[in-house]
Amino acid sequence: MDVLIVGAGPTGLTLGIDLARRGVEALVVERAEGLFPGSRGKGIQPRTQEVFDDLGVLEAIRAASGPYPDRMIWKDGERAGAQPMFERLEPDEGTPCTEPLMIPQWRTQEVLYARLVELGGQVAFGREVTGLTQSADGTRVLFADGTTVRARYVVAADGGRSVLRRALGVGMTGERVDPAPFVVADVRVDGLDRDHWHAFPADDGSSLGLCPLAGTEDFQLAARLPEGSEPDLTLDGIRALVARYAHLAAEDVTELRWASDFRPRTGLADRFRVGRVFLAGDAAHVHSPAGGQGLNTSVQDAYNLGWKLGAVLRDGAPETLLDTYEEERRANAAAMLELSTGVHRGEVRRGRATVQLELGYPRSSLTEETRRGPAGVRAGDRAPDGTVDGVRLFDAFRGPHWTLLGAGAPSAAGLRVLPAAPESYGPGVFLVRPDGYVGWAGATTQGLGAYAARTGAPAAG
Repeated sequence: MDVLIVGAGPTGLTLGIDLARRGVEALVVERAEGLFPGSRGKGIQPRTQEVFDDLGVLEAIRAASGPYPDRMIWKDGERAGAQPMFERLEPDEGTPCTEPLMIPQWRTQEVLYARLVELGGQVAFGREVTGLTQSADGTRVLFADGTTVRARYVVAADGGRSVLRRALGVGMTGERVDPAPFVVADVRVDGLDRDHWHAFPADDGSSLGLCPLAGTEDFQLAARLPEGSEPDLTLDGIRALVARYAHLAAEDVTELRWASDFRPRTGLADRFRVGRVFLAGDAAHVHSPAGGQGLNTSVQDAYNLGWKLGAVLRDGAPETLLDTYEEERRANAAAMLELSTGVHRGEVRRGRATVQLELGYPRSSLTEETRRGPAGVRAGDRAPDGTVDGVRLFDAFRGPHWTLLGAGAPSAAGLRVLPAAPESYGPGVFLVRPDGYVGWAGATTQGLGAYAARTGAPAAG
């Protein structure tokens, strides 16, 4: 087997999809008997929407989601006013997606799972990994039932308490973001409209929120409890919590579908790669849920790693390409951890920073800018949308290939060529990576061949 992916959350499923469309033999294994049942990561940021568009799931995600409602503040049983959840950004040709979508995590995973199966991939449920060994040519993964699986590479997407991260001896550095305990739950509630995210703040800093989940009859309950409190995750406990903070009666909570408690913290793994094993998603970085960065950063880990594994395993790219996964994604995760912590503490507003459209890899060893003082899009930037000769760029980018903009060379295997770049890019020639970032930029194609030889990118014909 080429790749074993441990964990069938958004990270593992996204990676499974990307590898399946590249013809890489991969298996996703999951300790649980089914997909995660809760709504926890409910925000899909615009950059992740672009990723999902490429992977062929955005239409299904949109059909099952909705916009974020305004927050309605309640005080003493009365409405005290509504406020938007985030700074709204206007879409343009280069950025057609600018607003987060709200969709419960369990629904996102259903969509991803269906796409994986459609592409011929599979998830083996009820398979608990307990450890692994490595050699020069592969890995041997151990399961709780005593069986083993051999794979050339392993991806640990098994969450914040990652068994594989611990088996590898990789530390995780972080901090407690908030001393208070939190509760998150999916509930059915009578007596609230579904047009607002209802917030019930208390004078002591604790609070309760009830957010209608698009496409369902549920509300997501999120509560910050007083310090020293012990969360009660039973139906009676959730009912008492709602009655304590809101104007609702306990019996207005008609059903408890899922509940969990946590204490917000951050964590960043010391390494994202150890030999033939890669850490991705919560196994590599743990966020405060504020700002909706955790799931989105995790999906983009998978998107970054997928094309690189495919290039090495199927396209003959140098194995050193895989080193750039840690180089690029660990720095990105560190920035997102700082951002989500800032949002949690009220230092950063949800908006331009949190939609992740401005993230890039300008200092990556895969990034080469050969122009002096370039205007517009630079190497390392996200490649914006646009139109060239009637062709929409996001349509041209879609699929497991590189794209060359602004050159007269014919298309080649693994490379699509368009004769120009949109004016918004500025003058130049741009080589766009399979994950939608500009890898190389120049005034002409001079030097492009050397870049291709170094990185494994396809050479223009």
